[in-house]
Amino acid sequence: ILNYDIMARFRRRTCIVLLLFILFICSIMMALKTLRPDRAGFGDPFGLGLLPELQQRTVLLDNKQNSLNRVQGDTVTHVSNLHSIAVNTMKASMPPVNKLEEELTSPNYNFHIFYYSWFGNPQFDGKYIHWNHPLLPHWDPKIANNYPKGRHNPPEDIGANFYPELGSYSSKDPSVIEAHMKQMHSASTGVIVLSWYPPGMADENGEPTDDLVPVILDYAHKYNLKVTFHIEPYKDRDDRSMYHNVKYIIDKYGGHPAFYRHKTSTGRFLPMFYVYDSYVTIPEIWANLLTVSGSQSIRNTPYDALFIALLVEERHKHDIHRSGFDGMYTYFATNGFSYGSSHHNWASLKAFCDSNNLMFIPSVGPGYIDTSIRPWNNHNTRNRVNGKYYETAFSAALLVRPEVISITSFNEWHEGTQIEKAVPKRTGQVVYLDYKPHKPNVYLELTQKWSEKYRKEQEQWLM
Repeated sequence: ILNYDIMARFRRRTCIVLLLFILFICSIMMALKTLRPDRAGFGDPFGLGLLPELQQRTVLLDNKQNSLNRVQGDTVTHVSNLHSIAVNTMKASMPPVNKLEEELTSPNYNFHIFYYSWFGNPQFDGKYIHWNHPLLPHWDPKIANNYPKGRHNPPEDIGANFYPELGSYSSKDPSVIEAHMKQMHSASTGVIVLSWYPPGMADENGEPTDDLVPVILDYAHKYNLKVTFHIEPYKDRDDRSMYHNVKYIIDKYGGHPAFYRHKTSTGRFLPMFYVYDSYVTIPEIWANLLTVSGSQSIRNTPYDALFIALLVEERHKHDIHRSGFDGMYTYFATNGFSYGSSHHNWASLKAFCDSNNLMFIPSVGPGYIDTSIRPWNNHNTRNRVNGKYYETAFSAALLVRPEVISITSFNEWHEGTQIEKAVPKRTGQVVYLDYKPHKPNVYLELTQKWSEKYRKEQEQWLM
């Protein structure tokens, strides 16, 4: 009887150990899936519905919901097992976070970071702007009926899944602008890619922001940063209006010491413009502006520049080349969402660019979550895995030896791609995500780490 009891206890313990081992293996598999999704793809109907119609062959944008154009990622659930595994795996790889915030590193002008100046609050703007973002309905009414409607109510309830250390700030607040410049400089980024609409224009949830550009340039110069422009798909954007707006930008801001000019392989210093959603305009229209023989050609004029197109689908690379663009970027911060944002495609894209004298600028980001404004879109959430996802993206970018790396983003809070400082916050309505177990500046530290690594590796590439 005694032997039977011993054997029974042994079998129970063995079963428990095996069960725990299986759970452990499953958790690891989930963590790996987060970093390298095996089923995410641009053919996913969720992804297709959130981007502008990719088959559209027209110059005009009929739908101005630009915020719907930046959905990224694959399904990742936030489970406690994954969290504990990620914490343990990150301990060895995280950089020390013991630097004084006041210690400024030298800017890396090959690290470009997307920046948004569309936020407002009552103190500076008379009302909340963007923090009170509406809940966007799903395009299928049957699905939309299952989710809440309305809009957020700042300052406790904001349109973001994380909460900024600076609170529901105004982009017009000089102290906020300076704090942002200081954070970007501490991260060793060098070029701010400023989201830009022509004077009097804005996204559908915002207000015009062109009048902020001089202030941003001044504070950028104080921290030895440069500013370039991310031209958004404003109404009636075509070859003629683009010529006019590029001329406007260069005439008005080109003389500022913080205005960015990129040194080309021929030794010229040219302005650089990122063109978001460039693919919705047909190549023939772009060619009017961007080729020497074009009817609206900007080439070999005082307003010539480097124009960087957004690549989403593989076929876009041929359209970009035919249009006369100087390069391509991928924007989306998610591995596997689109052809362009899939890390395993970067080597072939870089080879295509090299063979056609184009720049390839991969975009890396820390994660993605936008359920605060698209509550039905948990499918596309991308877990940060306490910084590991960000580091994986940087590692993939460095493998293709790009001339420039872009970062999505400094402060796109709606989509959870920000590296700006965030803090833990709990209200009666929501518990915000945060960067724990690390400090609010952890993603700035990680960016600085990879900026230095990039610089060292680039020295080897050039030898």
